[in-house]
Amino acid sequence: MKLTGKVVLVTGSSQGIGQAIAIRLAQEGADVVVNYHSHPEEAEAVKAKIESLGRRSVAVGADLSSVAGTSKLIDDGVAALGKIDILVNNAGVEKNASFWDVTEHDYDLVLNTNLKGPFFATQAFVKHLQGRKAPGKIINISSVHEDLPFPHFTAYCASKGGLKMMTRNLSIELAPFGITINNIAPGAIETPINTALLHDPAKLNALLQNIPLNRLGQPGDVSSAVAFLASSDADYITGTTLVIDGGLTWNYSEQ
Repeated sequence: MKLTGKVVLVTGSSQGIGQAIAIRLAQEGADVVVNYHSHPEEAEAVKAKIESLGRRSVAVGADLSSVAGTSKLIDDGVAALGKIDILVNNAGVEKNASFWDVTEHDYDLVLNTNLKGPFFATQAFVKHLQGRKAPGKIINISSVHEDLPFPHFTAYCASKGGLKMMTRNLSIELAPFGITINNIAPGAIETPINTALLHDPAKLNALLQNIPLNRLGQPGDVSSAVAFLASSDADYITGTTLVIDGGLTWNYSEQ
């Protein structure tokens, strides 16, 4: 158990990849702040699972698209569990639309959740660490689309590209404080957000032809990478992206 004594906050951890990350880090010995936006019952179920592993947990609701929401999330997590050592910026949304049809509302939703949220959650977390004079780790769940074009998801790609550059920049700025920051870039992962794809054999088969390992990733493939970056095994890694995509990025062609 490589995270014994650590407290982790995982944003967007009531379901999908975030849920898998929260449970995996608890299995590694961490106490976990579970975060949700609109499904408190799912967050409570994750909290109960973590507590069944003998770890402490709290479920905290927050609107991560606002600075006040990110600041309150950090404050509430610290108040409940005493401190936070590791921040996993996992919460994210996407909107499918041709560029000329993208609305200001949807653009703001995607950029505020995927980039503004991690930016200011990280800021509040860093201030917490500085107040304790403590080192820490930040792990952003980005996407292969921080590099890989994805037609009809331009706002999403812009948000993930911004997250990549934010990570590189902060790796330099935060290193003197003993704080590391890295991205994980998942490819096609089997989660509730991909339910429609999973039930469309033609689209699923077309996607699988672009993945050399010939399968979708599982949430556990991502959570294992997070567990590594969160541990002392990764203390000398910062400012980089770990791609978890089955080879998709280097074999992809838009149909």
